Amino acid sequence: MRRSPLPSALGVAFDVASAGGMGLTSGRLFASDLAAPFHGIRMRSDQEFGTLLQRCRAYAPRLRGPQFFSHTTAAAVWDLPLPLYAMRDLHVSASPPAREPRTTGVIGHRIRMDAAELTLRSGLPVPTAAETWAQLGGMVPLDALVAAADAILTRGNVDTGDLRAAAERLRRRGAADLDAALELARRGAESPRETDLRLILQRAGLPEPELNGDLVAGGRFIARLDLAYREYRVAVEYDGRQHASMEQFRRDADRWPAIASAGWILVRVLGHHLQNPERDVVAPVRDALLSRGWRPRA
Repeated sequence: MRRSPLPSALGVAFDVASAGGMGLTSGRLFASDLAAPFHGIRMRSDQEFGTLLQRCRAYAPRLRGPQFFSHTTAAAVWDLPLPLYAMRDLHVSASPPAREPRTTGVIGHRIRMDAAELTLRSGLPVPTAAETWAQLGGMVPLDALVAAADAILTRGNVDTGDLRAAAERLRRRGAADLDAALELARRGAESPRETDLRLILQRAGLPEPELNGDLVAGGRFIARLDLAYREYRVAVEYDGRQHASMEQFRRDADRWPAIASAGWILVRVLGHHLQNPERDVVAPVRDALLSRGWRPRA
């Protein structure tokens, strides 16, 4: 039996009420070419549904009135760095007096949120970047909060004052971590691993490094340095590539001696070095700094 075509206006995912209003019968809505990712929602069964963003798009037709994606889900929509486990659940909130959703596969919340504190990101309703970050308090570890704040500050979405104001509006569980994260957050980090490295070095009592500064020698650009101690001419670079192209590897291999020729010591950090950071990260950076005249405070 040939199935009737779906109206193009329905899109990839749609709610059954809208489909019924366009004349689709209940039998058509239960056909094998449609999947039911959430109660009351249908989507074309050949569409992927694995990522959190894909699940958001599938759920979006269910949103009603002042409902929006929130917490770690909103952070994923903002493409903030998060631990993988934090992106398993789908969080949807409603601003009172609206009710939060209660359905399988969704964690509902009720949060008072003004219209000015909401925006569209990739076509999905979410809190602003600052409000989203504040909602992470108590949900992810301190260092993940710092990495998310670093990402927001580096992109220029907001400044530290915006983050602090959002944290103060949402005084609740996790407030102490938000305050601590704000003290540690810095503009300039371009990856969560750079944040991890900076925190490891600072907590070991080493100076705070400059983030992603340019190395120029003789009027010629040499390299962009992940972390740099410019006073001591020591650079730290995180190399997390597992499948780098040969062309990229050759470019980097040419860059490393150029950094050394400019009088700098380069400490390269690979992913497995973070398993024993005191030995494989802190010690070589400390040795390099000591060799250039740095002395720890008494």
